[in-house]
Amino acid sequence: MADKQPNQAQTQIKIVDNIPGTEYTNMMQARHNKDEFQLIFLNVMAPTGRTVSKLVTSPGHMKRIVIALQENLKKYEDQFGKIDESEAPTNFGFEERKNS
Repeated sequence: MADKQPNQAQTQIKIVDNIPGTEYTNMMQARHNKDEFQLIFLNVMAPTGRTVSKLVTSPGHMKRIVIALQENLKKYEDQFGKIDESEAPTNFGFEERKNS
């Protein structure tokens, strides 16, 4: 059985509201290979944009992320109504940055 042992300590995680570096994102690029998924979050405000965060995770955890997002999207739409999908950005490219 998968019951919790009576003396097993529960991990407590504190989520703070003022995490340094919290950024708004309005675009995401996803990539993967056999061992990991990469999600690159961007903030695009024409005529420029910038990468604000990059998440690298295992395939197993990525699956849990997708399930959690699907569940939360359904709860949101059940409470507030259907969300119309945003129009995908067009005509953009990436500037290659050279390390000095």
